Amino acid sequence: MIVAIDGPAGSGKSTVANRIAAELSLSKLDTGAMFRTVAFVAHARGIDLDDEDAVCGLAGSLAIRFQDAPQGLRVLADGEDVSSQIRTPEVDRIVSKVSAYPGVRRALLACQRSFAEGRDVVAEGRDIGTVVFPDAQVKVFLTADPRERARRRVLQRHGDDPLAPEQFEREVAETLADIERRDQIDSHRASAPLRAADDAVRIDSTSHSVDEIVAMIVDLIKARS
Repeated sequence: MIVAIDGPAGSGKSTVANRIAAELSLSKLDTGAMFRTVAFVAHARGIDLDDEDAVCGLAGSLAIRFQDAPQGLRVLADGEDVSSQIRTPEVDRIVSKVSAYPGVRRALLACQRSFAEGRDVVAEGRDIGTVVFPDAQVKVFLTADPRERARRRVLQRHGDDPLAPEQFEREVAETLADIERRDQIDSHRASAPLRAADDAVRIDSTSHSVDEIVAMIVDLIKARS
């Protein structure tokens, strides 16, 4: 079985997908982490992000792997753990440009589909139900109020190291601007734009707890198993 969870940044995809994977013993595929990895490595190696051929060439040659660890799923790029580096505001700002290149999406699509061969998978991203796994048995499109999504991103970024109230609000405002800009880019790109599949179940996570959303999706999965 393949469970596809799509939605914009900060809608709760990763948290919900992690919980569902653990609860139902499914393999987890985070396609967003793959695009983030390409963006981070390109920037770290000094590749001009406006050079589409160079960025696409990197995506085709980069070995991206996921590895289970006590602290959670780790992301490796050519054997190097980049799990923390790909979750920064700087990568937030550049990943949409990289993910909009059709050559990057083609290069990673083969890896994404290969990952699911012979496995029961919960996959999260922005085009899972429309492009990567259009025949997924369960498709969910998660949304949330943009400011709530920004708030979640800031909390996720700082974890157990809380910010002072003024700094928190300032960072939420900055993150909200980045999210709104990214929504615009992701929804209007020519290759695999962000949109809900026609047969996806839409869930607005703004006023629901993680437990409630997980329960909704688990019930949906069980009904279609």
